[in-house]
Amino acid sequence: MAKKESQRSLREQMLVKPGQRVDLTAFDCGATYGRQKDEADEELAGNLTRLTELQARIWAEARHAVLIVLQGIDAAGKDGTIKVVAGAFNPQGSPVTSFKEPSTLELAHDYLWRVHAAVPEKGDIGIFNRSHYEQVLIVRVHNLEPEAQWRRHYGEIRDWERMLTQEGVTILKFFLAIDKDTQRQRFQDRVDDPTKRWKFSLSDVNERKFWDDYRVAFEEMLHETSTDYAPWYLVPSNRNWLRNLAISEIVAEALDELNPQYPEAANGIEGMKVV
Repeated sequence: MAKKESQRSLREQMLVKPGQRVDLTAFDCGATYGRQKDEADEELAGNLTRLTELQARIWAEARHAVLIVLQGIDAAGKDGTIKVVAGAFNPQGSPVTSFKEPSTLELAHDYLWRVHAAVPEKGDIGIFNRSHYEQVLIVRVHNLEPEAQWRRHYGEIRDWERMLTQEGVTILKFFLAIDKDTQRQRFQDRVDDPTKRWKFSLSDVNERKFWDDYRVAFEEMLHETSTDYAPWYLVPSNRNWLRNLAISEIVAEALDELNPQYPEAANGIEGMKVV
């Protein structure tokens, strides 16, 4: 018998299974999966403490590389997630890469060139704020490539991610889902707050006109590229506390499965007196 929803972990409930079709029009972006906000702060604090310890061991052991991919429409909470969850990590071992409009140099190479260069090395937990998936999102929505070309990228991305995992990179991909009203309110909050206006541009309003086009692109991206070796997690992100709790919990569980250990000290160090 299947476990009741309240008994299933957030990781289980948010996993997009390979081949699964996602209907974002029917998805509850404000879902809490039975979690309570008044308990979430304590749970989050425990998760962050756990992440700090796990990252220290991964960094010291230098056997595993971990890549966290954050995707979502504008104002979905990618920056907020990085501030909270990555705040548990030592920055020296947790590089964050934001992928903006490609430079002239980057456009002179294949679209994965700049992405591959940012893949974390062994011992690091790298975070992508947006990613190679823009090649099947903004490229598709704004007709920057012929359809036959951007559709080809699904298979290329799957193959590239398989190669990374075979080389020892653990890939965790999170799609942060918000509804249109929540995006509007977050944009308005930026406009109204002098300390946040720098994050807002008129292009943000223009992109809202393509909401439905992005939704279709997101749905197909999740369907085409969630795999056993590099799964997507669909995270309801209207509520920041639930988003942070879920991602911190899922990442901590995945890192724990790597079972990182501090390396043994070199011979002669144990018990020595430093003078």
